[in-house]
Amino acid sequence: MRIDKWLSSVNVIKRRTIASDMVKSGVVYINGLKAKASKNVSIGDKITIEYLKGTKNYEVLQIPKTKTIPKSKKDEYFKEI
Repeated sequence: MRIDKWLSSVNVIKRRTIASDMVKSGVVYINGLKAKASKNVSIGDKITIEYLKGTKNYEVLQIPKTKTIPKSKKDEYFKEI
């Protein structure tokens, strides 16, 4: 699954367009490397997002099979480090 789609599917970022813009702006990293929107995410990847107020790190635990997941199940798909 593409990084921008994964970020919106697991409710890290509310909308895919915002996720795409963040990736294009260069504030999203996968395993320490600057991500491109077409980059695929796999289980075990470390994702870093540099917000204006600080940095957040996530570990991919699962890839969703549907477009969105319920917010109550988001802990099954990623872990904040």
